[in-house]
Amino acid sequence: MARPRFTGSFTQQLPIPEEGIAAAVAVMRSGRLHRYNTGVGEESETMALEREYASWQGARFCLALASGGQAMQIALRAAGVKAGDAVLTNAFTLAPVPGAISGVGAKPVLVEITENLVIDLADLEAKAKLSGARYLLLSHMRGHLCDMEALAALAAELHLTVIEDCAHTMGATWNGRRSGSFGHAGCFSTQTYKHLNSGEGGFLTSDDAEFMARATILSGSYMLYERHGAGPDVATYSDIRLDTPNMSARMDNLRAALLRPQLRAIEADIDAWNARHDLVAEKLAASPAIHVPHRPAAEHYVGSSIQFLIPGISSEATRKLMAYLADVGVEVKWFGANLPVGFTSDHHSWRYIGQQKLPRTDEILAGLFDMRLPLTFSLDDCALIADHILDAVAVVFPEDRA
Repeated sequence: MARPRFTGSFTQQLPIPEEGIAAAVAVMRSGRLHRYNTGVGEESETMALEREYASWQGARFCLALASGGQAMQIALRAAGVKAGDAVLTNAFTLAPVPGAISGVGAKPVLVEITENLVIDLADLEAKAKLSGARYLLLSHMRGHLCDMEALAALAAELHLTVIEDCAHTMGATWNGRRSGSFGHAGCFSTQTYKHLNSGEGGFLTSDDAEFMARATILSGSYMLYERHGAGPDVATYSDIRLDTPNMSARMDNLRAALLRPQLRAIEADIDAWNARHDLVAEKLAASPAIHVPHRPAAEHYVGSSIQFLIPGISSEATRKLMAYLADVGVEVKWFGANLPVGFTSDHHSWRYIGQQKLPRTDEILAGLFDMRLPLTFSLDDCALIADHILDAVAVVFPEDRA
């Protein structure tokens, strides 16, 4: 019997909790949407969110921002990156990462990845020495963590300041330590397809008071930096407030109101994502044609999406595979396309950074497929999706591969 066509939406997120809706309505009724527009003695939603997120993340300081991309740009500026500086980053990432580097006038230097979709530490060392770079914007792309202890040790040896892009690893840990706490700062996103959903938004966390004071002024505090839920002592701003420009990248109270109840539910959501991810991963791993990236025991990931590779797949076979999956309602993205499609792109599409040779990464991306796993999918949905992918592989490849 033929399998039923999958009819779910790969872009449909869970609704905002009723508590968040009520809080957002209260903000709108108050008219006080701007984060610094508070009454005497009043704590804004954004202040409360910063305090709560810092506590959950285990960071001294947290700054709520308009987007994860702005968090990265502000982090780079606050860390001291200047125009013309070389900044290392993964060759496999999404456009906002090289965009943030270029946005501060710096030069992205792309580092090869491994078949497990993490930064290649040997190439990182070579590129750091060759370029003279003193900064690494480390992208935990699609939720995959490299050996973070080895990375931290190498960064110390190379005198690299590490900024972590944790857009896909909010809640992930390495040996029990949270993503975003291994470097100088962690950058997080609350865009719709991330682990908290405010449409757009982001956080910047750090334990460095002067760094966070610079970031707060850069975000556009209008000298109201005491109205932060998890910021440095007011004295830290003494000179920084006069030496640092305003980039206007604040989060507003409306988005903060939506996020606070979601943060309280995030641990349960992580368990639910991982149940879906692991079910699909186990099924796909049964195919000899498919490589599912290895997850070390030290890594506690957040499986809100899944990636799988079909090494050596041709462009013609890929077209057949994608066409088959589209016919049965399964939305899979391919990172080997010549041109960017939707949220999918690679370094060949970022012409503003200059051409860079990355043969190993290109080989991996040519056979890399990516799929969202929203919490609106049931476990039965995920099983059906995985079976459709296995069927597609069996149709496209000879019996000895499928």
